[in-house]
Amino acid sequence: MTTDWILDQASLLILNSRRDNTARPVVRSFFDEATFTATHLVLDPASARAAVIDSVLDFDPASGTISYRSADAIIAYVRSQGLTVEWLLETHAHADHLSAASYLQRQIGGQIAISRNILHVQNTFGKLFNAGTEFAKDGSEFDVLFDDGDGFAIGDLSAISLAVPGHTPADLAYVVGDAVFTGDTLFMPDYGTARADFPGGDARELYRSIQRLLRLPDETRLFLCHDYKAPGRDAFVFETSVGEERAGNIHLRGGVGEDAFVKMRNERDHTLTAPHLILPSLQVNINGGRLPEPEDNGKRYLKIPLNGDKEATMASGVRSAPRQTMARGNWHKAPEAER
Repeated sequence: MTTDWILDQASLLILNSRRDNTARPVVRSFFDEATFTATHLVLDPASARAAVIDSVLDFDPASGTISYRSADAIIAYVRSQGLTVEWLLETHAHADHLSAASYLQRQIGGQIAISRNILHVQNTFGKLFNAGTEFAKDGSEFDVLFDDGDGFAIGDLSAISLAVPGHTPADLAYVVGDAVFTGDTLFMPDYGTARADFPGGDARELYRSIQRLLRLPDETRLFLCHDYKAPGRDAFVFETSVGEERAGNIHLRGGVGEDAFVKMRNERDHTLTAPHLILPSLQVNINGGRLPEPEDNGKRYLKIPLNGDKEATMASGVRSAPRQTMARGNWHKAPEAER
């Protein structure tokens, strides 16, 4: 196996922080049940500096209403604790919720950051939405573009970005002290792993990214971006550990090999429909969480490409929900699980 120097560096950071409590972050999580999304506020208690990871902008697709309940809860907490937000981190361009990064930046500051591979996602979906020349597709919509292994700090806490492609080509995990924020790559052990059928997604890459994370020390705290309550579990949970994932993840336990995982993941993904917010979400999220500019009537509009252009629709990776699933009235919950 080729030596992964970046992962070795991340492991050393985790082990050192476990020995020194002042190097361990405090994590306060905010869960949005409407999108099953956990936003994590990562705090260095020594400096009162913080980062917000994977924020949510509330959106009602039926009425086109944007609201700020989820983001305002974070703002209220930051202000009540006297925190300084240095970073607004995105693990990837989410397809299941709109990012509140731009709104948060206007309210509490912080640099918006994402993987440099967002350029691939911008190119794919910029074409789908027929974005004009005003959308540069060069990553300039974000303040910082991270490469694999880039180091940064949250106050006095050391942090490293880890590339974990597979769910999308632009997924990052963030290692902060002894905590890792995995985005959509992994779910709770009783729920499994993320889908890999979005444009640029790849089940084989996903398996290798998961194995990369599972080579971190057992005691590493893992904070996940989503939870959907696995059958038999009544509470939402979005924190686990590397050891727990390695021992009990239902898609990986028993030494599941790469080929078997790829077969399982591809077959499973073929049964999943698109997240119901994929088209609104990606228009906003590839643009750093910024809403479209108002038109000459003062209103903002999101584009919905119709399926008259089969080639464009297929290229987007979007599959429509089957009629019988939508009729249950809770169609967004089941088919888009494993976002």
